[in-house]
Amino acid sequence: MKSFKFMLFLELAMLVAMMIIIPDLIDAAALSEEEEQLNEQESTTSLRGSSRFLAVHLKPPRLQMRTCDIYPRVCRAKGSPGPYCCKKKCVNVLTDELNCGKCGKKCKFSETCCKGECVNTMFNKKHCGGCNKKCKKGNSCTYGMCNYS
Repeated sequence: MKSFKFMLFLELAMLVAMMIIIPDLIDAAALSEEEEQLNEQESTTSLRGSSRFLAVHLKPPRLQMRTCDIYPRVCRAKGSPGPYCCKKKCVNVLTDELNCGKCGKKCKFSETCCKGECVNTMFNKKHCGGCNKKCKKGNSCTYGMCNYS
């Protein structure tokens, strides 16, 4: 009787685990299949002998409806630009200069987004010339180079 209860418990645990994992796998597989179909359509189309009107490619209706504000799993799929959703677009708020640290926070013209902060890589000792490029102790950052002068 104990082994029967144990087997029943084990089956229920596997069922719950499958219910959690399978929807994510199905969404990721569906997205990758749709992307492959779009790539095939774009690569096989020729403009020779056709007008510009016929050259316009419209996305299939299923892809137009999949925005990250409705389907947040889209941003976690393989090949996505980033895991966060900002204004119906998938972005990485740690590196995106239009959404640096949070949605809608733009970096100034001379700044770069490093680890979610807008920094001037021309004069910042911790990010000299690029993100995470630290100058040695006692050196300064000038024009993106450590110890320039």
